Amino acid sequence: MSSVLEIKGLRAAVAGKEILHGIDLRIASGEVHAVMGPNGAGKSTLSSVVMGKPGYEVLGGTVTLDGADLLSLEPWERAQAGLFLGMQYPTEVGGVGVVDLLMEAARSAGRDPSAVPAAVAAEAERIGLDVKLLLRSLNVDLSGGEKKRNETLQLAVLRPKFAILDEIDSGLDIDALRAVAQRVEAATEEFGLGVLAITHYHRLLEELRPDVVHILARGVIVTSGGPELAEQVEVDGYAAFAATG
Repeated sequence: MSSVLEIKGLRAAVAGKEILHGIDLRIASGEVHAVMGPNGAGKSTLSSVVMGKPGYEVLGGTVTLDGADLLSLEPWERAQAGLFLGMQYPTEVGGVGVVDLLMEAARSAGRDPSAVPAAVAAEAERIGLDVKLLLRSLNVDLSGGEKKRNETLQLAVLRPKFAILDEIDSGLDIDALRAVAQRVEAATEEFGLGVLAITHYHRLLEELRPDVVHILARGVIVTSGGPELAEQVEVDGYAAFAATG
């Protein structure tokens, strides 16, 4: 069944300073929307507010998933509703293994946890992640690329409705970037994953093909277009777009 993640007029502040000045986005199942913009534009604030990270004040607007209000939910409830956040800097969690984590997530969602170990092994092979690394505590002593592959593995096993990827390409070499982006791209076809990909760089979008590219500058979306917009940014930079925000 097709789903819709809709953001309307979203305004948000951090420490009393308004960062987002009215964001409108509508993402349907299977679509990839890329949000690009310079440092300080509000990209990570957008992902944090949608996912419910503490410390952000919503000043106005709505965020809904299939019409249900997300802003009234705790972060774990948003995850159960179908959201997944791929973090720029994945957290290390000592004493918790990825298989145990995903089995508990499956159990909480009413799914059969016994299917998780096989799914994890299959995804590790597909994403190019050494299964021995999965015996460690979550993300502990993993390289940056290994952490991002691990995040992508979790996404594939959990099969959320929508994934918010907050600069998931940060710190990746070309092989890891390709592996991560191609797995996410495949998920849009396999189980209708909708994607909000936040990035600075065009190179992610060479593998994760966007349906729509949005340019965010000074807390507002100043323009939207097709993949050619990302190519224009690669050539001209953000200065021309920022000037119109």
